[in-house]
Amino acid sequence: MAVSKANRILELVQITDSHLFADAHEKLLGLETRYSLERVVDQVLVERPRIDLVLATGDLSQDGSPRSYELFREQTRRIGAPKRWCPGNHDDRAAMLEASRGSDLMQPVVDLDGWRIILLDSLVPGAVFGQLEDDQLQLLESALTGAAGRHCLICLHHHPVDIGSRWMDAIGLRNADRLFAVIRQHHQVRGLIWGHVHQAFDAEREGVRLLASPSTCMQFEPGSEDFQIGAEAPGYRWLRLHPDGQIETAVSRVAGLVFEPEDGVKGY
Repeated sequence: MAVSKANRILELVQITDSHLFADAHEKLLGLETRYSLERVVDQVLVERPRIDLVLATGDLSQDGSPRSYELFREQTRRIGAPKRWCPGNHDDRAAMLEASRGSDLMQPVVDLDGWRIILLDSLVPGAVFGQLEDDQLQLLESALTGAAGRHCLICLHHHPVDIGSRWMDAIGLRNADRLFAVIRQHHQVRGLIWGHVHQAFDAEREGVRLLASPSTCMQFEPGSEDFQIGAEAPGYRWLRLHPDGQIETAVSRVAGLVFEPEDGVKGY
């Protein structure tokens, strides 16, 4: 018996923090980021036979070069599903927009059956921390108001809550209080997902699921006081969005991809 669209479970994949360079073989802290992204995409193709949407939540590039975005598109094009991007602090907004010209990659609102997906831009040029400017908060308010009964999932790059890592929490979303003030007025918001932290995170706040994904390259050590590379492998997050608003999700990591960080690394 066929499943109607209204009752269909949506299958999403979050890929984040790939940190690509114009040179496909350049390494970040000792890891070739294009290769690690390729391995993650390979795993997505094996594990997720049906995908309704791929979310790329920032730091697609490390150097902000046009070529790095071309490389990201080349790798993720292998996943035959619609895709949406939002920028992170290492991205160049103008280069991203140019790389997405003629496509809907930077379209911030996507409606899929009973869900609305909203992508926000938290990039502050020249800064590592994030902030949602008035236009982004207005976009969110308008998108939530016009959701027409759909459940809503909000995506951005910077983390809006502390994750228990002192150095990382200092460079999160500076005006998270304004974000949550908008969310609090709209009870159809079911989830909030982000990148930036290079680690898995899963919590809940006022009935909203809070989720972060591993990076497709190196990981950060959870709970670290200062910058520290973690031992876990690159990966991605999958999400199943149910018609009743439930979010089923987990992370998947690439087996056997091990690298030794460069000596004396104190940041990236």
